[in-house]
Amino acid sequence: MNDMSTANATGTDKRKQILAIACILAAGTLWGCLGLFNRGLSALGIAPTTIVLLRNLGACAILAVFFLCRDRRIFRIRLRHLPIFLCSGLISILCFTICYFYSQQVSSLAVAAILLYTAPAFVVVFSALIWKDKITKRKLAALIIAFLGCCFVAGILNGSLAVSRLGLIVGIGSGLFYSSYTIFGRFALKHYQPFTVTFYTFLIAGIGSLFLVDYGDVVRTVHDGRAVLLALGLMLLGTVFPYILYTKGLSDLGDSGKASILASIEPVVAAIVGILAFGEPMTVGVALGLLCILTSVYILR
Repeated sequence: MNDMSTANATGTDKRKQILAIACILAAGTLWGCLGLFNRGLSALGIAPTTIVLLRNLGACAILAVFFLCRDRRIFRIRLRHLPIFLCSGLISILCFTICYFYSQQVSSLAVAAILLYTAPAFVVVFSALIWKDKITKRKLAALIIAFLGCCFVAGILNGSLAVSRLGLIVGIGSGLFYSSYTIFGRFALKHYQPFTVTFYTFLIAGIGSLFLVDYGDVVRTVHDGRAVLLALGLMLLGTVFPYILYTKGLSDLGDSGKASILASIEPVVAAIVGILAFGEPMTVGVALGLLCILTSVYILR
């Protein structure tokens, strides 16, 4: 009987791990489509800071309506945990979004996304320092291969840097800030369920966005039907759904470094979107970078 119970528990844990991995990969796939909405809004003359506001505050509003109807317990937090959400909202979301959206405008979608995935290196190091997570041979191999992919795409290995200095700075900056969500999120998940963490993170980010925006630009946006549709896509498909999926996956997986590396499926999707939707070239460096990213995801499957 004990053996059967152990087998059932093992099977349940395995299914939970598989579901967690699927959630993280789905989140990375949706994030890879961000360029569709960001570039679309930019083409209509919408400023990056306005796009940041639409994403953060809009996502928060959608989550608030959903949770008011579904489960109001989501809104309960303790004031002593507010600093965690201030960090996840202002650092992990607001700073990251500003850097990443600027990166997508000064670099190709593939380059912007793959520079973003310097993030796993930060996560693995921070997780080892803070929680003493083991840096296993498999995780280290995946991390090195993923970082090698970033080098290929940036043109560092062949001596021809494929991005401008500004593109490199905001790209790596987006990776640093993006990595912090996994760290702060893991702290928050010790006390709250994933929905609560996602909601308060975007509430703080949305409030922070209000201090950066040109309100005349916001008015022009809401009076443009195409901009409204693109903004809704940005809020739902590029923000609400992937962050809920990622936070849920992180909660069940319990390994920050592995979660961050798995989410690096995003550059693959971003490159495909850039090629199909915007006619961006598939250079040898980008192709090798994508191959490295896929390999790192396979190693951690």
